[in-house]
Amino acid sequence: QVQLVESGGGLVQPGGSLRLSCAASGSFFSINDMAWYRQGPGKQRELVAGITRGGMPKYADSVKGRFTISRDNVKNTVYLQMNSLKPEDTAVYYCNAAAISQGFVTMEYWGRGTLVTVSS
Repeated sequence: QVQLVESGGGLVQPGGSLRLSCAASGSFFSINDMAWYRQGPGKQRELVAGITRGGMPKYADSVKGRFTISRDNVKNTVYLQMNSLKPEDTAVYYCNAAAISQGFVTMEYWGRGTLVTVSS
């Protein structure tokens, strides 16, 4: 079983910055792809950014140039640096990870989410 714990959410003014972290713990062989999703009020959950174990990132068009995803494979942690935040970035942000178990089975896990509110 794998646990994902997010941190770093909060209230920030438009134009401000936040850094989200998500640490994976539990029993697993390795963590492959990791990602951040978000779900805004009245909206469906959407992919914000993803990163492979090798560090290759991908971004939603809406956050390109403003958000940066990174990871530390030793700490099994993924980060999301969010700059130039806009009110439309307000959402619950969820961490997602593909973990390989000791028996070499890949399973997908989700964190409980951290709320980001962008408002003046």
